[in-house]
Amino acid sequence: MTDRTISYGAFNAKLSDFKAAALRVSKDVVTTPLLALDVSDRNLMLKAECLQSLGSFKIRAGANAIETANKASLRNGVVTASAGNFGQGVAQAAVSRGLSVDVIAPDTASVVKLEALHKLGARVKTVSFDDWWEVMVSRSPGVDGFFIHPVEELSVIMGNGGIGLEIVNQFPQVDVVVVPVGGGGMISGIALAMKALGKRPRIIACEIESSTPLFSAKLAGKPVKVSRGPSWIDGIGSTSVLPKMWPLLDALVDDVVVVSHKEAAKALRTLAQDAHLVSEGAGAVALAAALRPEFSGLNIVSVISGGNIDMTTFSRILHGEDF
Repeated sequence: MTDRTISYGAFNAKLSDFKAAALRVSKDVVTTPLLALDVSDRNLMLKAECLQSLGSFKIRAGANAIETANKASLRNGVVTASAGNFGQGVAQAAVSRGLSVDVIAPDTASVVKLEALHKLGARVKTVSFDDWWEVMVSRSPGVDGFFIHPVEELSVIMGNGGIGLEIVNQFPQVDVVVVPVGGGGMISGIALAMKALGKRPRIIACEIESSTPLFSAKLAGKPVKVSRGPSWIDGIGSTSVLPKMWPLLDALVDDVVVVSHKEAAKALRTLAQDAHLVSEGAGAVALAAALRPEFSGLNIVSVISGGNIDMTTFSRILHGEDF
């Protein structure tokens, strides 16, 4: 197979680079199954990243970022900014390699994710969402250690590319890949890895109605400030697309689907009842988007990104609440 080079602005990588990243983190990551969901008018498959050991795809990125770092730079441990899942990925990868880890978390992070960070041995500092977002933009956490950005690092994007490699291997006839978008590191990695393999499925991002930074940026042709409303879905949703990610997302994402909370709740129940998966809100958004009428008749992969949901919220939604 041709070792294609994929170039978008400052991003340059070869197919062999994506394969090397996947091999590099193979001891940390499981190859997640692609599960069929019975939908009469389309061939819909679920990429169950919620079945990773930490219940999230983020271990792929966290492990690759640490594995590719200069070892001398890790002498004071690692630091990241995370609403929970990426912090867990970094924490598990760091602690298993004998490194300390600090996580800057927003006050909107779910309690279950913060508790998981503490159990993994991370030092957690909780700040307001605005202050947390400033760390995301400035890359200045105010804590000593090697800073790993949860989205912008090439190593993070490359680690996430393993999902794209697996999808092509498991379902080469895929027409559409639907991915929940927070910062954009996962969808970028998936799209780039698939392009490196010579595959060109439509790449569909999805967001929740309470926060639509990528949808708004696509409409405006540039990142814009958006409001961030209350939501039980904590893994996606911010106030703007990160400037450094915009060129990649603009080039790689074919469309953005905005999902309502009612659609997401219904999809969460479907995942539990029909696919026997525990998903967090972001994964439910991906299924809800994949069930839209415009994808009828197509071969679709919906990436169920994680399963770290507050159990009280999960129970209430299973019992029919659409909050």
